[in-house]
Amino acid sequence: MAVESSSGSAAGPTVAALPEKTAKALQRYRIAAYVVGVGLLILVLAMVLRYAFDLRWATAVWGPIHGVLYAAYVLLAFDLGYRERWSFKGIIGVLLAGVVPILSFVVEKRVHRKVLARERL
Repeated sequence: MAVESSSGSAAGPTVAALPEKTAKALQRYRIAAYVVGVGLLILVLAMVLRYAFDLRWATAVWGPIHGVLYAAYVLLAFDLGYRERWSFKGIIGVLLAGVVPILSFVVEKRVHRKVLARERL
């Protein structure tokens, strides 16, 4: 995730226009959202392996890993939400996005766009 430069282009606001702490919090959140999204897809695959093929080790190994990843996602989402003064509803929506497959990718794009535009979630 490279930090975009503020070249004054008509493409819209850039990360460089944000306060430094907010830009870093946004970058951490974006990475966490992708990691949790991929981790959740792997967990779904592990559940298929467990229930379709009776491979219990798949969820026994990946379940706790995903739990730790999700806990980090929650902390990083709260950090960004606090800095950007998100509403309670906005924070809950972002947190729930981490438990629905594919949704974390969609919500990450929305959060990125809103933070760059300096809009509340």
